[in-house]
Amino acid sequence: MNKMGSKGWKWSAGILVLLFFLFFKIPVIQFDFEDEKLYVKEDEFRLKWIHSVEKEEWIELYERSKDKLILTETYFKTFGAGVPSDADVVRTEDGYVMMKIDRNFQEMNLTVSENAQTTVEAGRKEIPLYELTEDYESVRISVQYVHFWEYMGGKL
Repeated sequence: MNKMGSKGWKWSAGILVLLFFLFFKIPVIQFDFEDEKLYVKEDEFRLKWIHSVEKEEWIELYERSKDKLILTETYFKTFGAGVPSDADVVRTEDGYVMMKIDRNFQEMNLTVSENAQTTVEAGRKEIPLYELTEDYESVRISVQYVHFWEYMGGKL
């Protein structure tokens, strides 16, 4: 192959790679604040907070499935306001009751509070949402498909 043919092949491959990054979208769990977005690339995350009445930690496990979120498990120490009435108690461990849940959400609107210390765990990261927002600000959580450059611009 002559030098010109080799260069043409490299340019074509480069253009194909560029087009791939321009049109390829990555599935993420998006936390949409008023002024910024955070992206979770993992397929699951944990949402933690301090219950306003019982003053005990609650933990919910969510999974991404195509274009929806699925609440799969919830952990809490005391039965009270907000305990699912239609879920199965699976086990108790370290003082927590674990319930198996299977609820689908297209999106969730979460009110974040310093009082509740609303926090997200994804992978090995723990993000205190209450430090990133104003008190009682709403955060929209949803599955989105974002371009590579959008993903690189988001945090988390």
